[in-house]
This record gives sequence, C-alpha cells and structure tokens, in this order.
Amino acid sequence: MRFGRKIDLAQEPTAGDIHAQQGRRPSAVEAVAHKHDKKVSNRQLTGASQITLKQSIIPVSLVTILFFLWGFAYGLLDVLNKHFQETLGVTRGEGGGLAAAYFGAYFLAPLTYSGYVCRRFGYRWTFIMGLCIYGVGALMFWPSAIKRSFGGFCGSMFIVGSGLATLETAANPYISVCGPPRYSEIRLNLSQSFQAIGTVVAPLLAAKVIFKDVDAPGGKSLDSVQWVYLGIACFVFLLAVVFFFAPIPEISDADMMDQAEQSTEFDTMYEDKPMRKQYTLFFGVMAQFMYVGPQVAIAGYFINYVTEVRPGTSSSRASDQLAIAQSLFAIGRFTASFSMKWVKPRYVYMLFSTMIILWICVAIGVEGDGGIAALSLVLFFESCIFPTIFTLSLRGLGRHTKRGASFIVSSVVGGAVFPPVLGAVADIQGTRIAMVIPLVGFVLSWMFPIYLNLYKGEVLDAYRTTTTGLKDSEVRKMHSNVESDADQTELEKEKPEAKELEVA
Repeated sequence: MRFGRKIDLAQEPTAGDIHAQQGRRPSAVEAVAHKHDKKVSNRQLTGASQITLKQSIIPVSLVTILFFLWGFAYGLLDVLNKHFQETLGVTRGEGGGLAAAYFGAYFLAPLTYSGYVCRRFGYRWTFIMGLCIYGVGALMFWPSAIKRSFGGFCGSMFIVGSGLATLETAANPYISVCGPPRYSEIRLNLSQSFQAIGTVVAPLLAAKVIFKDVDAPGGKSLDSVQWVYLGIACFVFLLAVVFFFAPIPEISDADMMDQAEQSTEFDTMYEDKPMRKQYTLFFGVMAQFMYVGPQVAIAGYFINYVTEVRPGTSSSRASDQLAIAQSLFAIGRFTASFSMKWVKPRYVYMLFSTMIILWICVAIGVEGDGGIAALSLVLFFESCIFPTIFTLSLRGLGRHTKRGASFIVSSVVGGAVFPPVLGAVADIQGTRIAMVIPLVGFVLSWMFPIYLNLYKGEVLDAYRTTTTGLKDSEVRKMHSNVESDADQTELEKEKPEAKELEVA
C-alpha cells in the first residue's frame, strides 16, 4: 500500500485535485516565501503560476547557468568528433558514434528516471541529480584518456549526456513556466542564448588549448582532455551544492493547470484533455526529432565540410570557422529573442525554418568560401528553432506539462540517429553531398510551423494577451496601449473621409 502511494505521487494531478484547492488559491508571494522548500507535491497548488517578471529573475538566472554548461559540453562534442578521427584513427562514420552515445542518453533519461524525479520530487532535485550525473561522466574522461580508448570516451559521453538530458528535462519547462506566460517563448530563447555562447567558447578552447599539440608524440592533447573534464566535474559538483540552497520556487503541474484555466478568459480555448489527445505536443515531438538530428549532424561534421570544400584548410583553421558559425548561432538566438517582443513567435519560427532549408541547399550546391558561408547561415537560422518548438508545444498542456516536457526532451535522441547516417554517406560520397541527409530532416520538421500557422495561430496568439503574472500597473499600461492603438487606427480611417469632404 505504501509503495503504491509513492508511485501515485509521481503522476499528474487530476482536475478534481486542483479544483478542490482553488477556493483558496495561494499567491505568488507565498510561492516566493517557500522558495527554499526541498520538496513540494506535484498535486499541490503553490501559487508559483502567478510569479511576476521581477520575482522570476533570480531563479531564471540560476537555471540559465545550466544552459551554458549544456552548450559548452555540446560545443566540445563537435570538435572532439573531428580530432578523435585524427588522434585515435576512427573513421567519419565511427566518429558519429560519439554523438550517438551523447544523444542516445536523451531517449533513456527523460522517459524514465529524470522524468520520474521531476514529477515526484520537483525541479530542484532534478537539477541536482542531473549535475551529479554530469560530474560523474566528466570524471570518466580521465581513465578513457589514459587508455586512449574511443569506446571509453563514448561511454563517458553517454553518462554526460544522461546528466544533461536530466537537466534539460527540468530546465526547459522551468524557464518556460517561471514567469508571465505571455513571455514564455522570449524567456526560453533568451536563456538558451547563453547555451549558444557555450557552444562558441568550447570550440575556441578546444582549438587553442585541448588540441593545440595534436601532432605531438604521446598524445598530449588527450592529457589536456583529462584536465579540462576534471575541471568541469569539480565545477558541476560545486554547482549542485549551490542549487541545494538556491531560492527556486517549485512549480507543480497543479499550478500549470490552474494557470491554463485562468487563461480561458483570453480565448485560449484551453480544455483539459487526456495525454493521448495532446496532438500538437506529439507533432512537436516529431518536429523536434527531425530538427535536432540535422542540427547535431551539421555541427559534428562542419569541420569535415570546411576541409573538404576548401582544400588545404587545416583542422585548427576549420575549428576557428566552426567558432564563427557558432557565434552566428548565438547572435541568431539573441536576435530571435528580442524580435519576439514585437513579432509573433510563430512567424519568427516559420521564417527561420524556411531560411534553413534555403541555405542548406546552397551549401550542398556550392563549394569554397560560398559553401562555408551558406552553412554558417544555416547555423544562424537554426538558433531559435529548438526553444520555440519547446514552448509552442507546451502551450495548453496544463497538468500534463512535466510529462509533455519529458517527451519533447526525449526527441533530442534525433541527434543520435542523423550523425552516423551522415558520416556513413560522407565516407562514400563526401561531406558536402551528405548534407542532403540533414536537408530531409529539416523539410519534415518544417511541416510543424506550417501546421501551427494554419490551424493554431489564434490559440497561440491568445496566450500573448494573458495578464497572469503581471502587476496591476502593467495591465493598465497594456490596456492603455491597446486603446491608444485603436484610437490611432480610427483616426487614420477618418483622414481619407475628411479629404473627400474638402474636395467636395
């Protein structure tokens, strides 16, 4: 009986659980007052769904640090792939196994232990567990480097991926829901911009420090790998301690359904449906799978592409080119984040997805600097896709938010599928022609923004008008701006009529 109760606590709350607590709904002040609580039931209303923009700044900033760690690990993965081909003698197809190990963990963790811990114990403990797993994986790089074992590196990368998948299972939905829902897409894109910065720093560090002596006897570059990952392990273990004491208000699935029900007055058409009928979520999972796979494949073989289309380019020089492309990725994410303040996220998503397809076609058809520039622009337009798919797919999930987030994070396993396929094709046809593999994925993923704009536009736009989490003064200012725009529109309509009267 006791065991059954433990399992039950990890499930989503029922509508009855939530409605029974709405008679006395906790406020955002109460949620912030309990920001140091170590455990909150997923069925309990905490008031955290009402958190204001100001109250969300500290917890969102803390969680944003995790995105930098993720970006740093991902950025190192791209360069490790190419340099392990040189130092350990693996083929391009075998090199894809490193990405397969890293992203393969994304299929296991969110749907099993990390998703369970997030629902059973909350976001805080999921952050801590993810950091600890990440630290263990980083430590395993030491013996792998000593043995110069590619299999050992793949195993270590799988553990690192497990830790990062656990962090993403909690971090992405937490950023999405911590604060006013009208700013959800902006928050996640902005936080993930720091992930993009991590992907810029990592290749530069790899080129200038880790693999600077790649041709030296004794494999000194692998000695550098040992020390870098030892430093990463120490840092993430320290960060786990920080998160234990950090002020992080817990946001339960009960809070999310309460928030979704309040949004119905803004024509969001929210309806509490069983998980199996969340069709937009599952379409989003497919789109994320088909997007992440090509993104990872392109980044993993970017250096191979550069050295192939511009003969005579060294791997170190190509790594610098990858850093430039990753810088464009970071710039693109900041650009998309700020543009969403004025442009509807679904429009930004549609534009960026379309431009990805255009520029990768150019990269396939053109060699030399033109091809490199085109592939770099692909990274620029990739920038906002992942976080935008994530937030738009979570819209209206209510009490299924945490489980839905686990499904979306698990779709990152696409990064384990596409790189080995691209690598195998590249061994036969060359990297430039092999870029057709990512193109196929991007086209299939492109179906999702088309669907959202054609069939879900009004619902998604309604969430941008909600006032949950806004102060009274902000609501009054918003209404004042709306009235001012309406007056301006009416005035513009009257001007032609006045001119007609003058002519008459």
